[in-house]
Amino acid sequence: MDEQGPKQPPVVDTSTTHAAPAAPSEHTRATTTAAAAAAELPDAGDGLPPADVTPERIADLPTATDHAPVVAGGDPQRPDDPETEDLGWSEDPLVPVPVVHGMDNEHLWVLVRRFNNQIYHVKAIPHPPPGRLDLNIADKDEFSPDKLRSTVERLYITVIVCLAAAGKHIARIRSWTERRRTAAFCAVYFTAWRLDLLLPLFLSTLILLIIHPPARTYLFPPAPLAAISVSSGTVKAPPAGHLGSKDSLTGAAEEYKGEAVEQEASNFVTGLTSIAVGAAAGKDAPPPAAQSDAQRREGEEKREKGEKDVGQGLPDPTAVGDAAEAQSRAKGDKTAGKDKPNDPPAVEQTKQPMQDAMWEKTRPIMHILGDIADGWERFANALSPTPPFARTLPRLRLAAVVLPLLLASLFVPASLVYKGTTFGIGFALFGQPVIDWFGRRHLVEFLDRRFPGWEKALELRNSILLGVPTNAQLTITLLRLGEANKSPLPPPPPTASTAAPSAPAPPTAHPDDLPPEYSEQAASVHADAQLRSSPAEDEKEHEHEGHAGEKMKKKGSKIVGLLKGTTKAGVKSVLGADKVKAKAGSEPSKARLGVVEGGDEEEVERRKRGDGPTSFHARFGGKKGMVVVSTTATSPLVAFERETVTPVKPAQPVFSIAIDDIREIRKVGGLGWKGKLAVGWALNAEVTDGVEIIDAMGNSFKVTAIQRRDELFNRLIALGKHNWESW
Repeated sequence: MDEQGPKQPPVVDTSTTHAAPAAPSEHTRATTTAAAAAAELPDAGDGLPPADVTPERIADLPTATDHAPVVAGGDPQRPDDPETEDLGWSEDPLVPVPVVHGMDNEHLWVLVRRFNNQIYHVKAIPHPPPGRLDLNIADKDEFSPDKLRSTVERLYITVIVCLAAAGKHIARIRSWTERRRTAAFCAVYFTAWRLDLLLPLFLSTLILLIIHPPARTYLFPPAPLAAISVSSGTVKAPPAGHLGSKDSLTGAAEEYKGEAVEQEASNFVTGLTSIAVGAAAGKDAPPPAAQSDAQRREGEEKREKGEKDVGQGLPDPTAVGDAAEAQSRAKGDKTAGKDKPNDPPAVEQTKQPMQDAMWEKTRPIMHILGDIADGWERFANALSPTPPFARTLPRLRLAAVVLPLLLASLFVPASLVYKGTTFGIGFALFGQPVIDWFGRRHLVEFLDRRFPGWEKALELRNSILLGVPTNAQLTITLLRLGEANKSPLPPPPPTASTAAPSAPAPPTAHPDDLPPEYSEQAASVHADAQLRSSPAEDEKEHEHEGHAGEKMKKKGSKIVGLLKGTTKAGVKSVLGADKVKAKAGSEPSKARLGVVEGGDEEEVERRKRGDGPTSFHARFGGKKGMVVVSTTATSPLVAFERETVTPVKPAQPVFSIAIDDIREIRKVGGLGWKGKLAVGWALNAEVTDGVEIIDAMGNSFKVTAIQRRDELFNRLIALGKHNWESW
């Protein structure tokens, strides 16, 4: 069965003067006319037309092009803000192709989706960091299991998948399936070995790969990761049973680029949490040992008010110690869970100190993992830049670092390198007194006095990777480019579950994906897969499984139905009580009003599509209304307007904040993680979240039940002149 390509939403092609195969409209004609006019504009670098407006903060970046690429035009009639255009926010979106010239829409959606999953909390900083790229991770960023999960998922997507791809490339060379390529590598390797030029060969090849991108695909032709065995380097059946994606390790089907590997990352973390339950994602707040001062104060306020959450009665999966104590008591251990004065130090007195020590280390571990992912993304964006970032300068910097090593390898004898390396190892092992006396007492003091901030200057992001963005910094740069041109970037299309094909698709579904040397292996693997999944065998297997599981289903369904009914009743009672408590003035109950979205997925998604780019349905203090983002005034602002009972009376803003007065924005959950679990399982409903905005005076405005919370958050941080730091 041939693999189907990714589906696209209704689009307007802005790269030509021909409209997409949809009914022509004024919006379509305006968009294509604007695109044709953009094609006549002068070049912005790399053959791209320049944007009408290039923000100063983008033009001042040391690695940016002279002019940012043009952003497509949209529908100027739909948004409430007369100066804002709609590029695909409506219920029947017409998304320009491309939205930003120089990158395809699916790449843009990948960046925005992962940005939404990564950035939760930002604070303004007074001065731009080195390289003028903000949104770096704060040195003392707050820990939460949600952020830990997001960080591990990002580590999987950026680092683990790339390392797996490198391992599969090595396996392909070792397998000798691509005989001409492997023979060439072999001949060059042993020739350099005979001439004692292995290190110069490696470094010169590295410089070639850095400077000349076509050499990467020539020396290492790509192949779908799921179709290659890492142990043998030969073709194998994808773990998903079909080849529906090229950059994932399972080959799972995807509707849009990057969805399969993102789902893999989520399942990777889920697998880890089944082994280490303490890292389970979504806990309302970490234990006291890992909480910041603000988190402790917030928890104390909730306890003083005595407010209950929807999931408060459910057990805590992270409290594995209680389960261990219960098991010990069941075995007859009378001392389990009891601290006695005469107990030795290795008994129960170790429980709380060890738990505190583990949770205290989670924040620095999370920070290290985030730094690793950031560094990996910076190297990737230096090697393969995306407009508006220049293509040449970062590559030349990296090559300039490798070039002295190449020259030294041609003249420095191998024996001298060996002697120097072994001396350094010995000095590190036995030279601690000298290091303490000279290094810490004299050298560090001298550097601190003469070169303040020298430690920060030595970081890769402030030296050879200065001005090279992470994916989050690239995304916010593109968001700011859209805002500067009055065309907020449209939200990515909703992620839909893509069903697997009825029969395993062969790894040769796309002839260009695999080198021709693998054609026989691919045909053999596909034949074996079809044989194993023959209809007769499947029918017998399903019949056997059906008889075996029929009794279990009846018993299980009764138990699950009972638990689900009990949970559903409990959830509804808590949500119903919130309405009464909200009328009595309970602030936590007001914040929970309207956060549970009823209806099926299609209905919820349809309601979402009615929001943006300037108005977003939300609640403030439990009252329905709209969050309005306006850029028509001299200074952009965000306001909340309540719904009016009579259309004659105009809506009055409950609060209004100038964008430049915002000092902190963070995403807040509509319910706790146990509440979301209960609502999703028992009510089959979606929980909508909110944002909290803090202004320069310290006033906090918490807006809840925002269906397009991520899109509103992105607009708020992209507008204005702030320099943000990720917390």
